[in-house]
Amino acid sequence: MVKTYKKIGLLIILSVVIFLVGCSYDFLGFLASSDLGGRLKERDNFTFLAGNNWRTLELGADYSFIVVTDIHIQNGETYGFEGLKAVIKDSVNNVKFLVVLGDITQNGSRSDLELFIDIAVNRFGVPCYPVIGNHDLYSGGWQVWRELIGSTNYRIDGGSVTLLIMDSANLFLGKKQMNWLEGELRSTTGRVFVFTHANLFTTNIEDPQQMTNIDERARVTSILRDKCEAMFMGHVHEWYTNDIGNVKYITVDAYHAAVNTNKSYCLVRVRGNNIQYEYKRL
Repeated sequence: MVKTYKKIGLLIILSVVIFLVGCSYDFLGFLASSDLGGRLKERDNFTFLAGNNWRTLELGADYSFIVVTDIHIQNGETYGFEGLKAVIKDSVNNVKFLVVLGDITQNGSRSDLELFIDIAVNRFGVPCYPVIGNHDLYSGGWQVWRELIGSTNYRIDGGSVTLLIMDSANLFLGKKQMNWLEGELRSTTGRVFVFTHANLFTTNIEDPQQMTNIDERARVTSILRDKCEAMFMGHVHEWYTNDIGNVKYITVDAYHAAVNTNKSYCLVRVRGNNIQYEYKRL
């Protein structure tokens, strides 16, 4: 019996180590993070989006957008994030907006988040919608986020298109946020895209990086069934896709990986009823 307990203990320790290593974990930073409930209370608090008049979009039948994740800006190093300007400015791409799926910063630093905002506002020239990630919470990062950006869970309307941004920085969505998602889908009449940081599932069922609640994952896929075009996720620094209930679930590879710089992103091309999801690297 004692040997059995030791084996269980070793498995738990090994799982924790894998989790910590898997996303450039900052233990001291995590201790200063925040709870989801407190962040959801700020749903109508907008600074970054309202200040740039980005709460609504003007989109026609043909447009493109970019999804990028896990930049991990640290000590002023952006790992070439500003290089996306060339992709955005290329008229062939017809990019109308950009979504960043979290872990914008490595440790929640104010100066690094300010640098991101400066690039997004002054260099790209299209609306940029930020999603909060677990690293963005570190070392009091939520207080910085609330001041400079605002809400972590919000809706953007673009005529016949709706963007739903969700907060999974604690690796779960929670009942209140899922109820919000279900309610928002009732009031949409066009195409819907959903964006969050943590992924619903990975290629390995034992991977601790995925969202922690199996029932929650099942409910999300049930809510989105036949009502959403695609849900975009990041966090695990990999690229793969799943199709469930007429919804495409896309896990986007990291822009900046922990070991090497990928500079990868997803280019989504919408041409009427045709949608293409392209994995790209700079």
